[in-house]
Amino acid sequence: MELKEIQNLIKFVAKSGASEVKLEMDDIKITIKTGSESDSATAIHYAPVQQQPQIPQAVASTPVAEQTASTEAPAAPAPSADDNSKYITIKSPIIGTFYRKPAPDKPLFVEVGQTIAEGDVLCIIEAMKLFNEIESEVSGKIVKILVDDSSPVEFDQPLFLVDPS
Repeated sequence: MELKEIQNLIKFVAKSGASEVKLEMDDIKITIKTGSESDSATAIHYAPVQQQPQIPQAVASTPVAEQTASTEAPAAPAPSADDNSKYITIKSPIIGTFYRKPAPDKPLFVEVGQTIAEGDVLCIIEAMKLFNEIESEVSGKIVKILVDDSSPVEFDQPLFLVDPS
């Protein structure tokens, strides 16, 4: 990779607002980190890559990420002290854009007052041009939809309140 290409990559990362970017190719590994407190601080690590350590790193990091998402993704009781405490909160398992219907001309997946069962698709969250169907892990009745259609959502952000009774 040419020095000019690396400089262009650094400028692109700085403008994008990403805090860290890792690029691995056949013979090199580049990590670009921007400082969280000051965007002007940028650290670059440029190192040759050995083939054997590269495979275990990818294998080791994937199950941890999936395990974290799967343990925190299931619905949990709402923490609020008012009458929402009897409801189950369904939270976003990923970061992305929340959609209530599969396409603009299609009907909504669920509406307030609708009864749902385990495995019913509640919404779609788009992340990096991939559309992920979010299925219910509980049965019950939709009490409240906490996010507007086409809104960005964060990991573990509450999406729906469900009355399990």
